[in-house]
Amino acid sequence: MRTIHEKIDDIRGSLVTVRGSKAGLGELARIEMADGRTAYASVLRIDGDKATLQVFQNTRGISTGDRIIFLRRQMQAMFSPGLLGRRLNGAGESIDGGSEVLGEPVEIGGTSFNPVKRIVPTEMVRTNIPMIDVFNCLVKSQKIPIFSVAGEPYNKLLMRIANQAAADVVIIGGMGLTFTDYQLFVENAELSGSQNKTVMFIHRATDPTVECVLVPDMALACAEKFALEHKNVVVLLTDMTAFADALREISITMDQIPSNRGYPGSLYSDLASRYEKAVAIEGSGSITLVTVTTMPGDDVTHPVPDNTGYITEGQWYLHGGRIDPFGSLSRLKQLVIGKVTREDHGELANSLIRLYAESKKARERHAMGFRLSRWDEKLIHFAKLFEIELMDLNVNCSLEQALDKGWKIFGSCFTREEVGIKETILEKFWVRE
Repeated sequence: MRTIHEKIDDIRGSLVTVRGSKAGLGELARIEMADGRTAYASVLRIDGDKATLQVFQNTRGISTGDRIIFLRRQMQAMFSPGLLGRRLNGAGESIDGGSEVLGEPVEIGGTSFNPVKRIVPTEMVRTNIPMIDVFNCLVKSQKIPIFSVAGEPYNKLLMRIANQAAADVVIIGGMGLTFTDYQLFVENAELSGSQNKTVMFIHRATDPTVECVLVPDMALACAEKFALEHKNVVVLLTDMTAFADALREISITMDQIPSNRGYPGSLYSDLASRYEKAVAIEGSGSITLVTVTTMPGDDVTHPVPDNTGYITEGQWYLHGGRIDPFGSLSRLKQLVIGKVTREDHGELANSLIRLYAESKKARERHAMGFRLSRWDEKLIHFAKLFEIELMDLNVNCSLEQALDKGWKIFGSCFTREEVGIKETILEKFWVRE
């Protein structure tokens, strides 16, 4: 039975407080204003008989004389196959000018999938991006962030993954997006032809803070329903630092005791509860989760990337407009490299990275004015080709084509004896003039 309160005790920022409530944590409420408008809010804190609610919009126009009706349910997402191609805000409302979203109500923010029903991932998600497919494979059901700084093309990288990832459904969750970034995602989906398999949950920088917190839960709740319908889903979230900043803003408004750099003490759990939604379901579909985590000041010890690193299965480090092979790691790549990919994959990838690392030393010697050896010149020539043919994020080719490029680069820079690869592999794959 719904509870009705005829009076609001306190309004502070986007928070309202009522007394004498028997509301539950996370419960949804409707605020009926004197001018006939309505607003929705969610219970954030319960202290005795006092309930504090976060309003999902600007509180302008709300007065202490307005009525609050507790709806005896939590925030829900609407799920149906008709979601494909739609754009929604953090409250699950349409922002694409289309009709109201109808479907099956789905509770958001629930527990992660039953571990008993999870299976060990063994399938690769191809992206046609060599620095991912060759060196740090994306594996189905993996959870992996892109560590970056502001200004790097991380949203462009997410768009490439959205367009090219081998997935049945792509769900994009945008948090704190500028209008320009939002429009780029929309235009990319339309121009690439991926719109019919894409769902977007978007929180723009001017939208209420609470919607930023809701975006990952909305996206992941719908992803779980698609996965249970035997769909392989890729969820792309940008940016989790904006999500954490929204949590910090809400906790400060609620006078909670802050932890490191003002973030709530529950930051690790708040992040983990979202990341752990990545899953491969036995006899059904999967959820693969790729996120962006921006690092203020390029500081990997910042609380958001620091906590993220303990939760996820590696990271891709975006630096200088490229995925840095030395800062990046996929902890699940060993499950697919050489097992579901070509037998030369592991040997070739390791040798490419090893020689690229040596080339950086040769470049340092060159920059300091030292005389270069013939080997140093070979390494510098190799590094230039490697960066153009494989590291450039504009390169678009299949895994097999990328591996062939690697062999061609080796053939144009080194002899067989210099690359340090087993003779059995060289016999089969070395490029012969």
